[in-house]
Amino acid sequence: QVQLVESGGGLVQPGGSLRLSCTASVNNFSRYNTRWYRQGPGEQRELVATITSSGGITYATSVKDRFTISRDDAKNTIYLQMNNLKPEDTAVYYCHLFRLGIGNYWGQGTQVTVSS
Repeated sequence: QVQLVESGGGLVQPGGSLRLSCTASVNNFSRYNTRWYRQGPGEQRELVATITSSGGITYATSVKDRFTISRDDAKNTIYLQMNNLKPEDTAVYYCHLFRLGIGNYWGQGTQVTVSS
């Protein structure tokens, strides 16, 4: 059974930084496309960033130039470095793995709260 374990969330002041990690127990991790989503209070889940199996990267406009997605295929892990955090970044953050014709998997979510 595939499991995604996230870590790194917490409480941070505006302007601060956090780094989220997501480690997957899956074979052939390098062949999966990976994403970070978030869901704020009372909001729909939104896509934050994507890094494909070939290294292509895209970001939501709201986080571009502040967040950086990366992956370490040797460790089956993806990261989300979040800088200059704002109160509107407060949300539960989820990692997601997907591979066409194989499956897609979600982490359990990690809470990020930006508040003074």
